Amino acid sequence: MSGSDATGGWIAYQYNPSMPAAVIFAAFFMIGTFLHTFRMIQTRTWFLIPLVIGGYFEAVGYIGRAMSASQTPDWTLGPYIMQSTLLLVAPALFAASIYMELGRIISLVKAEKLAIIRVNWMTKIFVAGDVLRAGIMVNGSPTMGQNLIVGGLFVQIAFFGFFVVSALVFQIRIASRPTDEARNDLIPWRKHMFALYSSSVLILIRSVFRVVEYLEGSDGYLLQHEVFIYLFDGLLMLSVLVIFVVIHPSEVKRLLGRAGASTLKGVEMSMSV
Repeated sequence: MSGSDATGGWIAYQYNPSMPAAVIFAAFFMIGTFLHTFRMIQTRTWFLIPLVIGGYFEAVGYIGRAMSASQTPDWTLGPYIMQSTLLLVAPALFAASIYMELGRIISLVKAEKLAIIRVNWMTKIFVAGDVLRAGIMVNGSPTMGQNLIVGGLFVQIAFFGFFVVSALVFQIRIASRPTDEARNDLIPWRKHMFALYSSSVLILIRSVFRVVEYLEGSDGYLLQHEVFIYLFDGLLMLSVLVIFVVIHPSEVKRLLGRAGASTLKGVEMSMSV
């Protein structure tokens, strides 16, 4: 969030942005996103497209911070808007891929009846929430004021919180009424649920931090100390990328495709008898 000085002039930051920190995070996000791009294309896991785009948004956002650092103290509006907008919107794109993976995990263990939202509606509802909050936050530029940004962040927390509750309810139900697929040790769905929960918690923490940051205003402690944006935003979002590199969703896509092929084969055999 920008502010103003004693004479009423525009000030982009309440501190001098760190060039090394911005460059390091831009490099890490670029490397992580390159890895995801390669794996996504290699495995044809196309529901990771939002996550990949979000990763590039993060990288370019930190490039914007590096550009601002090079301009200190004569900041211009372009790099500031670049980093502010892209770093605000990127987590919503991460979330979109997370929503889509949960629907596929539920289908993989054939537990659609245990979900509180129909699988074919799940992605549509939560992604619609993503579009809504992203639109609000993009319009929350310096010329529109911080209220729109805070509103978008509250929408993000509400939708993502409901998503986490939906995932928890599903896991509680399948624990008490497991399907044959859920009992199958060759289907590591619990590992992928762990990845979803871990990344979801990180995104929620980041969103709460951002709300507090903007509610405090330009005179707040968080906005006056750059370290917090790296601890509670950059580092957490980088961790989300790392989690999905280690526990890659392509395994769910591959197993789901194999399960579908097995079902089709079984139907063909029964028809031939």
